[in-house]
Formats: sequence, structure tokens, C-alpha cells
Amino acid sequence: MIRLLLRVLGQKYARPLRRTVALMVAAAVIEGVSYALLVPTFRAVFSPAPETAWPWIIAFAVAIAAYGVVRYISDLMGFRVGAALLRGTYHRLGDHLAALPTGWFSASRIGDVSVLAGRGVLQAMSAIAHLLGPLISATVTPATIAIVIFCVDWRVGLATFAVAPAIIALRFRTEKSTTSADTDRMTREQEATGRVVEFLHAQPVLRAGSRNTERFELLDRSLRELETSARRATIATLPGALGLTAVVQAAFTALLALAAYLAVGGQLRAPDALAILLLATLSTNPLLSLNEIRGKIRGARTVLVGIDDVLRTEPLPVAVQPETPAQHSLELEAVTLRAGDRTVIDDVSLIARSGQRLALIGPSGAGKSTILKLLARFSDVDSGAVRVGGVDVRNIDPATLMAQFSIVFQDVYLFAGTIEQNIRLGRPGATDAEVRAAAAAAQLDDVISRLPEGWATEVGEGGARLSGGERQRVSIARALLKNAPIVLLDEVTSALDPVNDAAVHAGIDRLCEGRTVVMVAHRERSVRGADRIVFIDNGRVLEQGTHAELLHLNGRYAEYWKLSDPSGVA
Repeated sequence: MIRLLLRVLGQKYARPLRRTVALMVAAAVIEGVSYALLVPTFRAVFSPAPETAWPWIIAFAVAIAAYGVVRYISDLMGFRVGAALLRGTYHRLGDHLAALPTGWFSASRIGDVSVLAGRGVLQAMSAIAHLLGPLISATVTPATIAIVIFCVDWRVGLATFAVAPAIIALRFRTEKSTTSADTDRMTREQEATGRVVEFLHAQPVLRAGSRNTERFELLDRSLRELETSARRATIATLPGALGLTAVVQAAFTALLALAAYLAVGGQLRAPDALAILLLATLSTNPLLSLNEIRGKIRGARTVLVGIDDVLRTEPLPVAVQPETPAQHSLELEAVTLRAGDRTVIDDVSLIARSGQRLALIGPSGAGKSTILKLLARFSDVDSGAVRVGGVDVRNIDPATLMAQFSIVFQDVYLFAGTIEQNIRLGRPGATDAEVRAAAAAAQLDDVISRLPEGWATEVGEGGARLSGGERQRVSIARALLKNAPIVLLDEVTSALDPVNDAAVHAGIDRLCEGRTVVMVAHRERSVRGADRIVFIDNGRVLEQGTHAELLHLNGRYAEYWKLSDPSGVA
């Protein structure tokens, strides 16, 4: 468990965690040693001079007080380390996810990571903070007591030590089945969560098609599978729980019988026999508590394994000696990208010189948006090269590379916060005047004036309080504020009403001035303003040229243009 935790968090937390564990072990040993003082106390009480027991009683009280102090300090350190581990886990997981290629983020993985990063991480770190101390105490204290019993009488001590192999064997025998059951339960839980989210998101479509009952059956089936899996997980823990209880109680009974036999035979003094029985009783409860503690620790371990799997996913490699592009041209040279057995981009070559506007045209699913993501290195190509300013993007530091781009996607996501906070993400250090200038250039002034609290209006999660066109204007203002030399635009006006379309186009015109631009577009206004147009289908470049050249060619672009412009205006 500790080894897995350190692998997840890295060696940065090794020292404080080991220090905390050492302190918890010390507290458990002090507790066991303090109980050892019961032996001379009992001997003194049953001696001809019972008043000699007072020094031992005082020593016992001091030892218990020392144990209380050490235990308090160790628990406090455990809580502090747990809080630090929680922050560290979130930071490490967040940093690693930010370095993964975007192709890794499938819908199922997003759901899995959401469960892990939400309740999962909190559960795992809470287990470390609250259960690590009790787990150590439940194992180290009985072991210390067993050593004390051995020192009192070697025969009873050997009988006590004989319990350990039985407990260890029982643990290994049940560990595999319980771990497998816990993993299956967690998988079913993630699937059920996904079904619930799907059911809620699909309500408009389901109601329009009168299909609520059908989709509810899918959700209900997923919940039934989760219930069955949870039942299996519970049943899988029963042999270990009942077995541990049976072993501990049987061992206690055997020690009782052995101590009584030795005492009756005169081979063990009565005070020692009483002390041994009391010590055995004191070790019974911690051992029995292992059932509950190990169940929670096992759940935390399952979460840590999931986090470890994510962290083991290879991020995009970073160049050892990064280069900095001196210009702002863009180039794809013989680029191929595959997704499993499917070729998404097939031997594509294209160039956008510094200051040029390049438009990517083609049917849906042709690979246009994928090309934009390759330019920004959201993932690496399988063959060929993507260059910015003549430098392969794999040889540019990720922060330097992203500083070259302002990106506006079709689906804009705004963070819960104010409009100003969302715009300021483009350049956090910008002045208020620069933020407002960017907003004005993006035609946001009229939007802000209509909002109840103006600049301080909360946009809601995902920008829910704004329309699609208004969110696009915020995204353009963010890109304007960033003031990067290269602009990537992904169908930003494809679904806007005339008013928002005009405002967004005005913002885009300001954004593109003097910059290298690659846009995915279908509107005549966007295409005509491009210096070069590339027609793409099935991941391949079929035609390149200006608007007039491609119409004159009378090929796929001309055919596509006629379909999108029935008026025939060219």
C-alpha cells in the first residue's frame, strides 16, 4: 500500500510519509510496552507486600500518557500528510492529464477519470489520513504484546506466535477474490454513473421520440448489474471476515486453556497467568478490527491502482534540448495519423506561410479539425512531421508551442466565473484596460451591457447563462487578449444566427489581422478571404488553390461549393 502510494505521488512525499509511519509504529510499540508493565504490577499486587505495586502503577500511567502524546502527534501528522497527499495527488494527476494527447480522452475515460478525481481521490487520501494509524496499531500492538507474553512464558509465547501464520495465510487466501470483486464493483459503478449522466443529458431527445422507457431499461439494467456486483463484493469479504474472527477467538480460547493448564500444574504463577490473559484480551479487539480497516484500505488501494494506471499512460514526450521557432509559418509534411485500425489523416502535406490565411474545406469527418489539433500538438503523428516556424513541434517546449497559438473552437467551454475572469484566461497578467479592449474588439460590449451585473455577471458552468454566439465572442476576446501570432479557427460560425454571425465575424477579422491563420470553414465570407484553400476528404488532400482556381478546376471543391451555394454565386 505504502509502495503503491509513493509510486502514485512520487518520491517527493516519501520522507514525510515514512516519518509519519515511523511515528505511528512508535506509538503502537509504546502502547504494547505499556501493557507489559501490567505483569510486574500483578506480581506486586499478589505478593505479600501489595504496596510495592504503586511504583509500577505510576510507571504504567506515565507510559499510557506517553503513548497518548505520541499517538496524538502521529495522528495529527497523519491528517496533515493526508491533506498534503490529497493536494499532491490532484496536482500530479492534473499535470499528467494536461500532458496526455487529446485522443486519449474518450467518453468512457473521461467518466472514469471523473470518478477517480472526484470521490475516488478523496476516499483514498481519507483512508490514509484516518485509517493508516489504526491499521498500524492493529498489527504492531498485538505483535508487541506477543513479544511481552513470550518474555513472561516462552510456551504461551510460542502459542501466541503460532497465530500469525494462520492470519497471514487467511489474508493471502482471500485477498485475490476480494480485490477482484472490488475492481468489478468499481467498474460497474463507473458504468452506472455514465448511464445516469447519459439518461439525464438525453432527456430532450428521449421525450421527443417517446423513448424514455427504453432508455430507462438500459439504466435499470446497469444499476442491477451494479447491485449484483456489490453483492458479490460483500460475499467475497465474508470468508476473510468470518475466518479472522474464528482464528482470533480460537487462539484466545487456546491461550486461555494453556495458561490455565500451566497455572494449575504449578508451572506458571497465578499473577503471570492473569496478566497473560489480560494481555491476550487487549490484543483481541485490535486484531478483530482488521476486518473493517482492511476493507476500507482495500477500497482506497483500488482507487490508487486506477490513478496509477492513468499516471502510467505515456504523455507526449518533451525534447531534451528544445528549439524556439523564429517565424510563424505552419507545415505538415507527409503526415499520417491512425486511430486503431483506421487511418484518420493519410499522407497530408500543406503549408501556410507567415501571415497567410489557409482554409480547410471538406465534408464532416474528413479530418479538418484533426489537422488543427495536430498543428497545436494535441497529439503526435504516426509518421511525417508537423512544423511551426520550420521547427518540428516535437522539438519545441510545450509551453513555448502553446504560446504561439490562439485557438477558437466551435464548441466553446467557459469556466464557472465572470466574463472578465474567462477572458483573462488568455493572458492572466493583462491590465483591466487590455481586457476591456479585447472585449470591445470581439463585439462583447452590447452583451455585457445587457447582463444584470455587467462584467461581474457569473456565466455559470460551461457558460450556461450565455448563448452560443455570446460564448463564441468571449472565446474570441480571450484569443485577442492572448495576442498569439498564429490563429486556429474551427467552424466558429457554423451554427450562429445572423446577428451573432456578424458580430463574431467582426471579432474574427480583428483577431486574424497580421497573423498566420488556419481555419475550418464553410461560409462564403470566410473562404473568400483565405489566401489558400485546401479541400480534404477521408483524411487526404484532394485539391489546393485559391477560390477562383479551384472553381475553375471544376473538381470536388467546385462540386462542394455548388451544393453549399445553390444560388450559383461565385
